[in-house]
Amino acid sequence: MYVPFLDVGAAYRELKPELDAAWQRVMDSGSYILGRELAAFEDEFGGYCHAQHCIGVGNGLDALTLILKASGIGAGDEVIVPANTYIATWLAVSAVGATPVPVEPDESTFNIDPAAIEAAITPRTVAILAVHLYGLPADLDSLRDIAAKHALAVFCDAAQAHGAHGPSFTVGDCGDAAGFSFYPGKNLGALGDGGAVTTSDDDLAARIRRLRNYGSEVKYHNVERGANSRLDELQAALLRVKLPHLDAWNGRRRWVAACYIAALDQVVRLPSANSSAQLSGHAWHLFVIQHPQRAALQQFLAVRGVGTLIHYPVPPHLQPAYADLGFKRGAFPITEAIHDTCLSLPMGPHLTDAQVDHVCTAVIESCAELQRIAA
Repeated sequence: MYVPFLDVGAAYRELKPELDAAWQRVMDSGSYILGRELAAFEDEFGGYCHAQHCIGVGNGLDALTLILKASGIGAGDEVIVPANTYIATWLAVSAVGATPVPVEPDESTFNIDPAAIEAAITPRTVAILAVHLYGLPADLDSLRDIAAKHALAVFCDAAQAHGAHGPSFTVGDCGDAAGFSFYPGKNLGALGDGGAVTTSDDDLAARIRRLRNYGSEVKYHNVERGANSRLDELQAALLRVKLPHLDAWNGRRRWVAACYIAALDQVVRLPSANSSAQLSGHAWHLFVIQHPQRAALQQFLAVRGVGTLIHYPVPPHLQPAYADLGFKRGAFPITEAIHDTCLSLPMGPHLTDAQVDHVCTAVIESCAELQRIAA
């Protein structure tokens, strides 16, 4: 049996008649930018997220960048970011001229550690940009308390967390604004690039709408220097078809995660989010294990027909893109240990029971083989 890391075509095969009808509707409409499909999707996804506003944009990075720019953040400002994240979180901060200030994760969740944030706050700090990594909501209650104490904004990178929720919030209505990606491999994925901002701040929403469209509210009248970042009608129509299935798909992801946790608890280091409360709110975009012999384990799993990926092999502070910040190996040891040992197993709502069983068996056998070799 072969189990791909992710079958991005499975959702299309499941919903082919509805998706085909949606793109045909857009093609026939003759309206392809800022039309009815986008307006409808913004209403529907905003409602789903319990946010008063949803603004469709070109991609997830643009969503984060526009949030920061619309908030007036720029040169001379500092934004607290997770050390353990995909580089897009940092790039958004850099794009507006501000400086990303990394903070180590909580080892039990991989999300930013609230207990470590205050030591990183300076007079130039203006915001915390948290990430709901792998689909697990960050500790927003603690982050809000810190932000209130220091008069900071709280923004969320929710690119991996569509449909996730914490005890007192949804990830689409947490802090001041949240940025989403609709990259095809996401829990709610388009058939191309796309993104959105959700917020309940009327003024912030109005400015993001303006900034995404050349800084214009009326065509050819530009009140500020904006960008061209608009979720197009076709992607909006396709996302409208998928959105009603998101909760069921996330439920299946939780079932897959529960199977992995039950089978592999004594075999590899597992995500710690295995309590019933965390499982109920986790979107499980990724299921990330840790193993000290990651490269060998990945090769052994490939031989057994199991596709895996590494999210992510090099942390942002060690990327050449951020060499100017002067961080060296050892600067963030918890983050570096995660990036050196993490391995993502197949995860998605279209995995069959047999595929899940095969992955579990392959991991158990591969780890046993590694132990025999070591002995």
